[in-house]
Amino acid sequence: MKSILTSITCLVVALSSNAQDWAKAKLAKSPRHPEWAKVTHGNRTIDCFIVYPEVKDKATTVLVISEVFGHTDWIRDMCDQVAEADYIAIAPDLHSGKKYEDVNDAIKATYALPAKQVTDDLNTAAKYALSLPSSNGKLVVAGFCWGGGQSFKYPVSNKNVKAAFVFYGPPPEKKEMSKINCPVYGFYGGNDNRITSTVKPTEEQMKSLGKVYEPVVYEGAGHGFMRAGEAPDAKPADKKAHDEGWQRFKDLLGKYK
Repeated sequence: MKSILTSITCLVVALSSNAQDWAKAKLAKSPRHPEWAKVTHGNRTIDCFIVYPEVKDKATTVLVISEVFGHTDWIRDMCDQVAEADYIAIAPDLHSGKKYEDVNDAIKATYALPAKQVTDDLNTAAKYALSLPSSNGKLVVAGFCWGGGQSFKYPVSNKNVKAAFVFYGPPPEKKEMSKINCPVYGFYGGNDNRITSTVKPTEEQMKSLGKVYEPVVYEGAGHGFMRAGEAPDAKPADKKAHDEGWQRFKDLLGKYK
């Protein structure tokens, strides 16, 4: 068991560090305007990374929720890609004020985040983004991995969300699903049974509640294919899923401009 855990640890560290190297390089070459903003609720201050699109008119805001690894360079690069598609992107650092040298410590800390604090952080970041002069007042949410689960739950507490994009994240409880008032679009890997096995029951539950839930499973892709699929050493199935998922994401976003 110890050797298995060691192997998993090494894999996680490799994925995280590799993602940051090439994603950081991409972000550094972007022509778009990024900035950091500090937003507060109560005694808590949240660092938010924002990227603006190069557009003539006001734009819809995409609230981006990070993977279990936290606020990585890949998440910031994803914000830049969302801005490239003509949307304002904001990613709150839910670990604001804390740094983790070991990626496993970051993972543990992510799972230990209090649910109410996460919701309050997301609400505060969303409120700030929607107050920007360049915002058109529309909000959608997109999350990846752990953040995918959060993006599915977020419309439960924020009725202003126009759509939720769930990238390989788990669903909320059925009683929470009943409170969702916007379409939910799912993106899942065929080789990610831990998460993808929830899709069919979720379809049935959302349908019984009269909710819109449109999942797509990308065959052969593993968990985290949106990140892994654009890495220099991407597996063909992950790259294919990334490319198809990214195009679908942009197409669906177009409904909420």
